[in-house]
Amino acid sequence: MSTPSANPVEPSNFLRQIIDHDLAKGIYANRVDANGKPLPAVVTRFPPEPNGYLHIGHAKSICLNYGLAKDYDSLPSGGRCHMRLDDTNPTKEDVEYVDSILDAVRWLGFDWHHQGHEHLYYASDYFELLYEFAQILMRHGKAYVDSQSAEEIHRHRGNFSTPGVNSPYRDRSADENIALLEKMRAGEFPDGSHVVRLKIDMTHPNIVMRDPVIYRIRHAHHHRTGDQWCIYPLYDFTHCISDALENVSHSICTLEFENNRPLYDWILNSLKECGVFKGPLPHQYEFARLNLTYTITSKRKLLQLVEEQRVDGWDDPRMPTIAGIRRRGYTPESIRLFCERIGVSKADSWIDMSVLEQALRDDLDARAPRASAVLDPLKLVIENYEVGAKEPCSAPKHPHHPEWGKREFHFGRELWIEADDFQMNPEKGFFRLFPPKDGGAGGRVRLRHGFVIECTGVKLDDQGKVTEVHARYFPDSKSGTPDSNNYKVKGNIHWINAAEALPVEIRLYEHLFTDPHPDSGDNDFLSFINPDSKKVIQAYVEPSMQSAEPEDRFQFERHGYFVVDRKDSAPGKLVFNRSVGLKDGWK
Repeated sequence: MSTPSANPVEPSNFLRQIIDHDLAKGIYANRVDANGKPLPAVVTRFPPEPNGYLHIGHAKSICLNYGLAKDYDSLPSGGRCHMRLDDTNPTKEDVEYVDSILDAVRWLGFDWHHQGHEHLYYASDYFELLYEFAQILMRHGKAYVDSQSAEEIHRHRGNFSTPGVNSPYRDRSADENIALLEKMRAGEFPDGSHVVRLKIDMTHPNIVMRDPVIYRIRHAHHHRTGDQWCIYPLYDFTHCISDALENVSHSICTLEFENNRPLYDWILNSLKECGVFKGPLPHQYEFARLNLTYTITSKRKLLQLVEEQRVDGWDDPRMPTIAGIRRRGYTPESIRLFCERIGVSKADSWIDMSVLEQALRDDLDARAPRASAVLDPLKLVIENYEVGAKEPCSAPKHPHHPEWGKREFHFGRELWIEADDFQMNPEKGFFRLFPPKDGGAGGRVRLRHGFVIECTGVKLDDQGKVTEVHARYFPDSKSGTPDSNNYKVKGNIHWINAAEALPVEIRLYEHLFTDPHPDSGDNDFLSFINPDSKKVIQAYVEPSMQSAEPEDRFQFERHGYFVVDRKDSAPGKLVFNRSVGLKDGWK
């Protein structure tokens, strides 16, 4: 067997060291599947429950599991990653969630095909086998039907300082247990009347091992199996068995499942003892989950935000769901870059939101076309420019990609500029537009890719608010012409010809929460919702944006990176979302 002389692609982490060790020892070498075909020595999986939308924490797991499989597939021993939906709880699952999960994984750049074969699985595919395995465990005295109520089971379980108490039904015979299980499946009992438990040890120091429940009665419609079943296996029972059935080698999960690893091993080893499985069995390894500031990743709390309409659905651009951050304007490449930068460890830590935002900036800087947008419009009138006349101007679509060509637009008499590029009473160090005072000249600036202008005055409304700025331009100062170098100005502002500006809706997003750790300790996360997390404005963009399509991304110069909204934008009614500013402005 070939073994790697070094880690295949990425820098080492503890998971790669484990896998390299297993490869060197040949632990998962020379395996074959049920059809006798050779199996890769590295088989990972991504197994979400379809009870909500995936979030940024899941993205880390997706990139890790698929990334490891891809890297080790470059070796002769091979590697692949399975996609599995652990759909064991019909009351909380929905086809909408299934579709969103698969869409999110594909969007991130991964799929479940390997060497021409599809590896998309559902735990519900194994319901019949899981039922048979429960019967086998009963025959071997390793499982029983418990008829206590849920409250009694919980009370008799004990706690960290008190051992549990055996169920009075723990010593039922194998025949009685199997007969009761068959009646449970046949629908002869109501919900909650019986459960199936493993017979492990009610005094075990790990409470997870105190005869855990593995089956419960639930008369509920399943999104795939319909009404075929009225008993459903629990996640802990299903998860490890699914791994074994799929020949997973390295079962990688987050640290909150560390206490469940002994149960994972007990179930698989017990079934091995019963002759169901052969070695080598899958082994579980845990890594630290992603803790991102100004974010929550609890599915329950995210669902609460949606159900209470505190956000505009699962794909609200303020949400940390993959659907939300995609709509915000993040790219698959930026998410993969972020996951690469934060790495993998066993120690819990917090990652600042700025790390995620910088990954997007770094990704878009080299490939987002530039454009002009005026978000807070103020009319600028060029007094010495003829009404109706226009002067062609151009700017590069990207400063580092001349091969992309230029954007074409026109200079005219009436322009839109940003309101904060003018001050009636300029503060010290302000080098943009201001009116003449005390016999001096007004502020001079260069209109980017256009002319130098000098402020000559303003027009005020009845409340004294500035409604227009007036200026004169210097005809020989046009950017790119020989005489333009004769003008030395400190201010440089962007603008759009009012006659050809496109009115658009722009949504300015900030962090959803004001506190970096909104759900830590006893915090009520809802009390930290940022009332200014979404601001909708009417703005103007340059005429080249006319052809912008949903999910097209641009850098609006001086403002940040923006994306055409994939849901609400339409031809003639463009909607842009601000993805991230040009620099971190959140303190």
